[in-house]
Amino acid sequence: MSEEINNDRRRFVGTAMMTMAAARLGINSISSTTISETIAGKEIMTAPPRRGFDSLRQIDAGLLNVGYAETGPANGPAVVLLHGWPYDIHSYVDVAPLLAARGYRVIIPHLRGFGTTHFLSDDTVRNGEQAVIAVDVIALMDALKIQKAIVGGFDWGSRTAAIMAALWPERVKALIAVSGYLIVNLKANLQPLPPKAELGWWYQYYFATERGVLGYTANTSDFNKLIWQIASPKWKFDNATFDRTAASFNNPDHVKIVIHNYRWRLSMADGEAKYSDLEQKLFAGPPISVPTITIASDFDGAAADGKAYASKFTGKYSHRVLSGIGHNVPQEDPRSFASAIVDVDGD
Repeated sequence: MSEEINNDRRRFVGTAMMTMAAARLGINSISSTTISETIAGKEIMTAPPRRGFDSLRQIDAGLLNVGYAETGPANGPAVVLLHGWPYDIHSYVDVAPLLAARGYRVIIPHLRGFGTTHFLSDDTVRNGEQAVIAVDVIALMDALKIQKAIVGGFDWGSRTAAIMAALWPERVKALIAVSGYLIVNLKANLQPLPPKAELGWWYQYYFATERGVLGYTANTSDFNKLIWQIASPKWKFDNATFDRTAASFNNPDHVKIVIHNYRWRLSMADGEAKYSDLEQKLFAGPPISVPTITIASDFDGAAADGKAYASKFTGKYSHRVLSGIGHNVPQEDPRSFASAIVDVDGD
């Protein structure tokens, strides 16, 4: 291991330890003043919008030491919530207490390349292909001794949750998938879209170039703030909200994972052979049989009606459209997202 890598790891771990210590001391906590909310027809008392989680935990799981937030009773039904790019666990900071108040055990992990999640070995390939992220979450559930959970997500998290439901339905009690069925078929992904649609994926082509790698490395925070603004034009987040998440991009593997994820989707980077069988199953577009609610928002444009993917969900299924909401659904509209979790569990 080079001295540069050693220094990066020491800085990263030191920052993570200070962050967790600050959380334990309550620096991220808020006033205990409560307000009344209604989730799935039941009034509950919850805290006002939060600045952060009270604590973070770390656990070895598969190839990773995973950083995650947990709230709610330890013996409650498990809910695993998955973030996307360029976001982190704080997308669920206001969803988590709503679900905890209903008795759920809520687990929110940093995906590989984000926050305090780090690889256990320097020799592990920094792989961002779709199957491996789902494998990570299954490994986390194993480490936490969670046999079955409701799984929900948006962006990368929605794709990961859908993959889990498709490949390991015995581990997924129910599914919440923002933007619907996002499982990638590499061959189909080579086909061009109409020009306006292609414009929306400009950053994927930027990441396909070495200029993009250099640019994202040098300007990670500014780049990701721009994505937030484009993806959620009506969400008036403040600098403190963004900066809280931006700290997660300081992960030493962040750029490698992001770049590999998008290059792999464009067939410009190889996946790992050991995941090829899983990927072949996913390329076939497997149906999802577990109870599911899909959520669309303004971000989904013409696809917001969900008709393009409704047939992929063969179990009990419903679709919801949130008007005026952008891509980061759980953070922009936490009550609607939490309601969907409670409702799909009731189904």
